Amino acid sequence: MAIAFKEWQVICDALADGRQSILLRKGGIHEGREGFSFAHDSFYLFPTKFHAQLDYVREGEFTPEREWQVGDKFCITHHAKAIFAVTLNDWAKLLALFPYHVYTEQTLKERFDWEGKGMASGSIHLAFVKTFRLKKPIELTYEKRFGGCRSWLDITEINEPDSENTTSVLEMAKFEDLREKICGIVGSGTSL
Repeated sequence: MAIAFKEWQVICDALADGRQSILLRKGGIHEGREGFSFAHDSFYLFPTKFHAQLDYVREGEFTPEREWQVGDKFCITHHAKAIFAVTLNDWAKLLALFPYHVYTEQTLKERFDWEGKGMASGSIHLAFVKTFRLKKPIELTYEKRFGGCRSWLDITEINEPDSENTTSVLEMAKFEDLREKICGIVGSGTSL
């Protein structure tokens, strides 16, 4: 069994082509009483078709389509490893990360200020991730259990990828330089 992280298609694309190496998340409606956390250090990227996602980002392309329906075929094309995670409580640090993601400032402000599901207003979770392209995409059929406003999915049909079947989207030197810059802003966080 493998874990997948549900994220907007436009964010998955930004991770896939190296324009972004951080995930910023507050949590979904179905996260449970404790709320969201970056509970997994290795996961597939599960793209969602939220119709208004372009309203919340500064760049990227997305053709609005209906959400996945039971029986639709789709492909998982990327895998990520979370290097570290941290909860940010400092708006200035979040603003300093602006060059390293595609979200609008308004989107981040709304997430940062939102309160509920175990998260206080004035906070947001960040994970610094290394993204890998799968040499062979995994085709799946959308099931009802994949729906809902939740971040993590158990996908019993697939296993964790091995290094022979993946390629990093960023060269090591560029990734390490980016890691140094992000750590310079947020600290080293907690390794997962």
